[in-house]
Amino acid sequence: MHRRPTFCVSAVFLTCLAVPGFTGCTEPQPSPKPAANASTTAGKPAAKPPSAETLSAIKKAPVEKKVVLGDASLTAGIPGEGDLADEEIQIWLENPARHETLEVELPLGLSGAQQQIKGLDKNLLTRAKIELGRQLYFDNRLSKDGTVSCASCHSPGHGYAADTQFGVGVGGQTGGRNSPVAYNRILSDVQFWDGRAGTLEAQAVGPIANPIEMSNTHEACVKCIAAIPGYKMQFDKIFPGEGVTIDNVAKAIASFERTLVTGPAPYDFNERLKVYKDLSKDELEDMKQNQPEEYAQYEKMLADAKANPMSDSAKRGRELFFGEKAKCSACHVGANLTDEKYHNLGIGMHKEKPDLGRHDHTKQEADQGAFKTPTVRNVEQTAPYMHDGSVKTLDEVVEWYDKGGHPNPHLDKDIKKLNLTPEEKADLVAFMKACTGPLPKVNEGRLPK
Repeated sequence: MHRRPTFCVSAVFLTCLAVPGFTGCTEPQPSPKPAANASTTAGKPAAKPPSAETLSAIKKAPVEKKVVLGDASLTAGIPGEGDLADEEIQIWLENPARHETLEVELPLGLSGAQQQIKGLDKNLLTRAKIELGRQLYFDNRLSKDGTVSCASCHSPGHGYAADTQFGVGVGGQTGGRNSPVAYNRILSDVQFWDGRAGTLEAQAVGPIANPIEMSNTHEACVKCIAAIPGYKMQFDKIFPGEGVTIDNVAKAIASFERTLVTGPAPYDFNERLKVYKDLSKDELEDMKQNQPEEYAQYEKMLADAKANPMSDSAKRGRELFFGEKAKCSACHVGANLTDEKYHNLGIGMHKEKPDLGRHDHTKQEADQGAFKTPTVRNVEQTAPYMHDGSVKTLDEVVEWYDKGGHPNPHLDKDIKKLNLTPEEKADLVAFMKACTGPLPKVNEGRLPK
């Protein structure tokens, strides 16, 4: 199996494959050594051909066009175990249904943002393209030395973020910003903390040639992928007449990332019950007698809420979050609990040379020290926090807002002292934790040999 490393730097790193004579995706070396992540090494027996059962499972894998994002069949990988054999890839690609454009819906919680979906008009979503992107996302052989992948700092095990303050790239180099999450990106066009990438696809290209990230070139990336039969086969089929290009690498990874969405959280199950909260027992009984279908729906909602309960503390925190005292929803608003805008919270502004964030892209005075609002969904899984990873816990996040941030000329108008009580601070943390839902089950292996 190909193994991925622990860290990386930016929001999406692309991956490529090593071939004999390559130590990553660089030019051939004078005295090549087997790549650490190569499919075969000296003394290792050749992989067994795929079994009839595996080939049958590949043929029978789901192909439905209408899907709710979060469906594990989109991210489970081509059925089977171990490295992907060319025969397995060929059989997977043969089914025309895997190349049809998917009709996608967002799960409960995010469903209110269905009209905010970005990018599918220019990069159609298909099962084959998603699977190709999955492989690239978890493959570390695009980096110059074969040590980092997208998943290195956007790991499923850490909420598609990293547990380091800064991302770590080739040779252990570090950037100056915390790894942003890779989920719910289907609801955003501009990417990065400063919004310098206009699309998810554009965001996926930059880190390849960044000297402290992947430290590679786009040309070497394309050459490397094109040399791997399993990858070339997929690119030629999915992008007919184009094949392996850096733009198509970006399209594939962006397609996979658009399937990474947060599922319903306790907050969502409890929130949808609010429409019934004022009904009396008599009114509920009347519904049961005269509107049996709606009553059955109500009972299902009630059962879901009981199975995914919010604590009393979290419920109080919800009122604070959306209320006038804490006023968190001034920025954390909408189905994804973010306005996708840029705000100066005072983070790092005490430094002699602070990171100016959005200003470096727009050159607008008002954008100094402003960074994109992250989603609150699944935030308990993605510590440390803020663009510089300087805040270690959710309790510290609340403390920062409670004190009104760090004063500076461009501090956001909504950042003011809150004067919260200890109980209120704990309630806000409890609410944020109640915004955690399941992420799609993803196969991190099954890469082409």
